[in-house]
Amino acid sequence: MEILKVENLTKVYGKGSTQVVALDHVSFSVEKGEFVAIVGASGSGKSTLLHLIGGVDRPTSGKVYIDGKDIYDFNDDKLAIFRRRQVGLIYQFYNLIPILNVEENITLPLSLDNREVRREDLEDLLNLLGLEKRKNHLPNELSGGQQQRTSIGRALITHPTIILADEPTGNLDSKTSDEIVELLRKSNRDYKQTIIMITHNMEIAACADRIIKIEDGKIVGE
Repeated sequence: MEILKVENLTKVYGKGSTQVVALDHVSFSVEKGEFVAIVGASGSGKSTLLHLIGGVDRPTSGKVYIDGKDIYDFNDDKLAIFRRRQVGLIYQFYNLIPILNVEENITLPLSLDNREVRREDLEDLLNLLGLEKRKNHLPNELSGGQQQRTSIGRALITHPTIILADEPTGNLDSKTSDEIVELLRKSNRDYKQTIIMITHNMEIAACADRIIKIEDGKIVGE
């Protein structure tokens, strides 16, 4: 079942002599439950692509369908709600709220949506993340790996249609990076979670089911 469809996605910044084509008519699709890695060097357009898929930015032209819905048909308010409910975002620098503890950071998307936190689901997730003994700690009391685990928990708690991971190991040492990739792999395997991960590291990308290579804003191979 196709869960994501990207059609001729294009993003252009600036005009005239200062114009930069960050994405150039990119098209591909992802099946439900797939783990896809998008690889490319810095400046290749992979982060722009991920932000457009997640509705963080709007394209110059082209379409993004998530679960059959054209996300750019939504106005900004509806897009924000859709993104909060259907898209889990994992960033390189965690983006945790410093005054909230682990449990509060993980459940933040539910709190913003006035949705009830199911304690059983939360405890299962904390155990999966290895954070059951850290749930009352603030971000500055955690290691980098624990902070990234917390951000993964925040992405998983809503059971989103798709998870987008933006260089999730880029700020971590190699051992912790391996642990984070294995955690993503486990959530893909055990939760049947669809994941799209961007990375410049081919060893990390090799853990995915499929690798899409991007250069100069264009897909150049799979």
